[in-house]
Amino acid sequence: MQLNVAQKLIQDHLVSGEMTPGEEIGLRIDQTLTQDATGTMVMLELEAMGIDEVKTEVSAQYVDHNLIQDDYRNPDDHIFLRSAAQKFGVYYSRPGNGVSHPVHMQELAIPGKTLLGSDSHTCANGCMGMLAMGAGGIDVTMAMAGEAYHVEMPRVMGVKITGELPDWVSAKDVILEMLRRHSVKGGVGKIIEYYGPGLDSLSAMDRHVIANMGAELGATATVFPSDEEVRRFMKSQGREDEWMELKADPDAEYDAHDEINLSELVPLIAKPTSPDNVVPVTEIAGEPIYQSYIGSSANPGYRDFAVASEIVKSKQIANGISFDINPTSRQLLQQLVENGHIANLLSASGRMHQAGCNGCIGMGQAPATGQNSLRTTPRNFPGRSGTQEDSVFLCSPEIAAASALTGVITDPRTLDMPCPDIQEPAAINKQEMLEAPPKDTSDIELKKGPNISTIPDFDAIEDNFDLPVLLKMGDNISTDEILAGGSRVLPYRSNIQKISTFAFEGVDKNYHNEALVKMTDGGHIVVAGHNYGQGSSREHAALAPRYLGLKVVLVKGFARIHLQNLINFGILPVTFMNEEDYERIEKEDIIEFRNIHQAIRSNEPFDVRLKKSGETIPVKHDLTKRHMDILLAGGIINWVKEKQ
Repeated sequence: MQLNVAQKLIQDHLVSGEMTPGEEIGLRIDQTLTQDATGTMVMLELEAMGIDEVKTEVSAQYVDHNLIQDDYRNPDDHIFLRSAAQKFGVYYSRPGNGVSHPVHMQELAIPGKTLLGSDSHTCANGCMGMLAMGAGGIDVTMAMAGEAYHVEMPRVMGVKITGELPDWVSAKDVILEMLRRHSVKGGVGKIIEYYGPGLDSLSAMDRHVIANMGAELGATATVFPSDEEVRRFMKSQGREDEWMELKADPDAEYDAHDEINLSELVPLIAKPTSPDNVVPVTEIAGEPIYQSYIGSSANPGYRDFAVASEIVKSKQIANGISFDINPTSRQLLQQLVENGHIANLLSASGRMHQAGCNGCIGMGQAPATGQNSLRTTPRNFPGRSGTQEDSVFLCSPEIAAASALTGVITDPRTLDMPCPDIQEPAAINKQEMLEAPPKDTSDIELKKGPNISTIPDFDAIEDNFDLPVLLKMGDNISTDEILAGGSRVLPYRSNIQKISTFAFEGVDKNYHNEALVKMTDGGHIVVAGHNYGQGSSREHAALAPRYLGLKVVLVKGFARIHLQNLINFGILPVTFMNEEDYERIEKEDIIEFRNIHQAIRSNEPFDVRLKKSGETIPVKHDLTKRHMDILLAGGIINWVKEKQ
């Protein structure tokens, strides 16, 4: 049988199930990645499960999200995470070393391996010929404990790449074109695999840009072959001995197809407030801007910063513009310093920030009210920037730099200069900010500050209950709207009681108080449209509402990672049999659920009743046998305890 790259990776790691799209499969996980916004819960979960040492080949804990130390909470958590990394046998990337995804790619990624990360953009490492997937923190905990990762076998969508990128067009435009064609729902249930002769002109970091925003397509993973370009990249990192070739068989088949001729692409930009709201930059050229932001895991490479440097070299950005530069790794920052690019950016009045996620997650660099912000980040969901009424556009470094010079959204092809020709440095100066775990972990104790609490205990779901509808929402509700990131919220990531006060504030500021009232009556339900829970993998978006009594989520369709997070914390996820029934439900309706244990076990559609009108609505779930066991136990922690 002729296999594509994704199928080869899955076949090599398959421990249960069959490779039939839609069937649940179990995969052996070689590597894991956690970051500080999600890793604190992972480490607490490892402790709660009594794990002495991780069972993976490599696990790494990065500190890249919560870098602002405006009080004791973040530095306390950094100390806790370092102690936990040492105790459990995990690499520890210190604050300032950079964003997890490019640092992992530079230091630890190996072709042919599986990587599971508690960050939705873990898929970026698919650029290295890996099966790299984002997941909720507790799924990563289970993988670190040696358990298989269970996921629905995806369909594999092959995207043939031909041609070469024209001047002023870059890898960001490739993934924006994919989003323009397929939307934020287009990759759901799929692995996107890129192949074809056009890959020869895309560097490993170019591929990272494309793979990273596979998360915005809703894809399970993005896969590239491991070819001579991946070999070159690993050689530059001093890791050529870990390289292996991994390509699709000559007659490999795909479940779906697309083709992109790079030569035909133009500079693209995603308008507010969704990554798929994509148009050619020419359509909105001339719109005034306040901020131009370069960096994030979506444009993390040397070229992404160097091309901006060359565009603004010996020039000044427009008056009144905030030109924010966010290096993505300490290694990259040193390269840019050595080659004069940081000097160019600073001389042009750029604002330099430390290597990390920063403004991408709303951790600083928030734009002004009512002002346009251009960003090379992966997401522009409402309020994600840190400003509630924001206006964020997603674009390439070329557009961001050109627009910083003019003060308006600018097509870089109109600049009076040749397109910069960037050559990546051959040699890499290694940093010593990724700490390997000690050989002997027996005497290491966890160091917990006062903000670190325990994981709440949750009861199993009852058989009969009535739930009021606290929220009715539309399509594409993101985890940023369910539970925001940013400097107000993320410092409480290890304090569930406190972080729950921010739940759904992007939808309804009264949700927290109303949920507290309903808790005494048995909880509540929320209702929404398609693609509910898109975006970040943060399990707090399930855990915090669960703490406030959320028992059921009824929607037209779920995003993959959030669906699993709901199940992991004992929240029943159901969908409408008939989408028009969504219109029959209003906020404050009471929905009656009867014989739910049998309904879950039967795996058949069942009716719920609207108490006010007496009408019934058919609903369904797509739970596997394992999901049913987890849900009926009240969540995966209870399920693990029962197994033990």
